[in-house]
Amino acid sequence: MKEYLNPEIISRIAGIGFKTKQPVEGSIAGLHRSPLHGLSPEFADYRSYTPGDDLKNLDWKAYARSDRFYIKRFEEESNLRAVFIIDSSSSMAYGGPQNSKYDCAATIAVSLSAVLLKQRDAVGLAILNDHVQEDLRTGSTPSHLSKFIEVLKQVELEGETDIGPAVSQVADQIHRRGVVVVLSDLLTPLDRFYESLGKLQHAGHEVIVVHILHRDEVEMPFKDSVIFKDIEGEEEIFAEPWAFHKAYQAAMEQFIQETRQRCQYCGIDYLQVLTDENLAVVLSRYLHNRQFAGAKTHRGRMSALAGTSNQETQSEIVSNSPAPDVEQRS
Repeated sequence: MKEYLNPEIISRIAGIGFKTKQPVEGSIAGLHRSPLHGLSPEFADYRSYTPGDDLKNLDWKAYARSDRFYIKRFEEESNLRAVFIIDSSSSMAYGGPQNSKYDCAATIAVSLSAVLLKQRDAVGLAILNDHVQEDLRTGSTPSHLSKFIEVLKQVELEGETDIGPAVSQVADQIHRRGVVVVLSDLLTPLDRFYESLGKLQHAGHEVIVVHILHRDEVEMPFKDSVIFKDIEGEEEIFAEPWAFHKAYQAAMEQFIQETRQRCQYCGIDYLQVLTDENLAVVLSRYLHNRQFAGAKTHRGRMSALAGTSNQETQSEIVSNSPAPDVEQRS
């Protein structure tokens, strides 16, 4: 059984931390902006004075300029609720017992959860394929991480990949605005998946998609004759990889690029991870870039774009999306 709690990764990213890019709703003081207004040091705006307001919040300089009473409002900081949604379909088992896509997803989820819990934030977990297998409610105590890891270790990878409806079901159960991190190989009906992301966005959540693939799936390194077996079914195909190597790579590259561009177009963070990469480097680079990136902008929500086959709409996504980051892989 693989250990998902990796001290090397956690020590690398703990100093960077995790902050949201949009307001979240929490129950205790934390590091993240809240949609509510309280008494933190960061000024938000003014509102007119009404009888009964605390006079210490009056802005006397504004009164001197306008001869009107105004109350200063400040942004209240809140703790974050993050829910990690992990794909547990059969395709996530590819890579073997020590280097599977699921193991990579679980390690990323545990590492980020450890950092969030250290910040007094709360984390939850949902494991799903075409339905919700496991659902761990959000918690913020140190012992919650042990429950988090225990649930991950007990999961059986099975079933077909159709995570869209299950993600929608999880969305209905999250009642406070927070962050939702989806970890999957995305070998799923994408229209239903995009629709579920749009549902999360409509509810005010910040969404992060972590696209996890094995290097074999990206590069198709096989040279000799191979029997390809459907890992989620019974079909087998005998093939000569050299005959379709270029076509396969082109199709995979298009799949990755279109998914990235659609996420960027809709203001969703997209992070591609290969299972053999150094996760400490990948996550620290991603979190560092988040610290300096501005607020995400979107030109449309996923729910509005899901199922579109209009060529003009697709061209607009490609032409208006920012260029993907070029990173040195370690």
